[in-house]
Amino acid sequence: MSFVVVIPARMASTRLPGKPLVSILGKSLIQRTWEQVVKSCPAELVHIVTDDSGIETHCRAFGAQVTMTPSQCLTGTDRVAAFAAMVKADTYINVQGDEPIMNPEDVARVIAAAADYPDEVINGYAPIEDEADYRSAGVPKVVFRPDGRLLYMSRSPVPGNKEGNFREAFRQICVYAFPASALARFAAVTGKTPLEKQEDIEILRFLELGFEVRMIPLSSDSVPVDHPEDVLRVERILHAKRS
Repeated sequence: MSFVVVIPARMASTRLPGKPLVSILGKSLIQRTWEQVVKSCPAELVHIVTDDSGIETHCRAFGAQVTMTPSQCLTGTDRVAAFAAMVKADTYINVQGDEPIMNPEDVARVIAAAADYPDEVINGYAPIEDEADYRSAGVPKVVFRPDGRLLYMSRSPVPGNKEGNFREAFRQICVYAFPASALARFAAVTGKTPLEKQEDIEILRFLELGFEVRMIPLSSDSVPVDHPEDVLRVERILHAKRS
């Protein structure tokens, strides 16, 4: 299986404008994400994709490969698909650009799963340990079959129960494996699919197009940065690791 790892990055985040270049203890968010990813595979297989020349210049300065993609990409996965049209591989491993403490072993696990299941879309999950995350619309919750196939993903607190209590739930970890053929089908859709649009969760487009998505267990180390307070949370974790 030939693969590349693709890290999409864009400046136009509504919740945290200029997010990829936000400083976290002296390094940008995108640099920290890239540094974690290249611990899992050779750096020559890792590409940052963006539509912003400032991000391009910044990433080239710390040694990353960068590919410019169209500004009209609907989502990060559409940006990965645009890259796939330029750089050919069997499988595209997608790590979101806002994962500064992504566990490299998790990326390696997804790469290994892609080799085992080369024709399937693969995504990761981890247990939700805090009820606040279960209630948060910022945390996509994962519901899957006993065999690990995704049933649904939602920003609502699922699975629920009659009492409305938090019992057991799982959250999405934003590292994926996409076969080239699945990416091409994804990108052929000219707009977001209904559930994808309502939930603002890209993986749902694959479900709505009839693809099976295999969920695999990963660590709970991932802390995506979507809001200013997430930067502080990541900095606290990094300080704790240093001490």
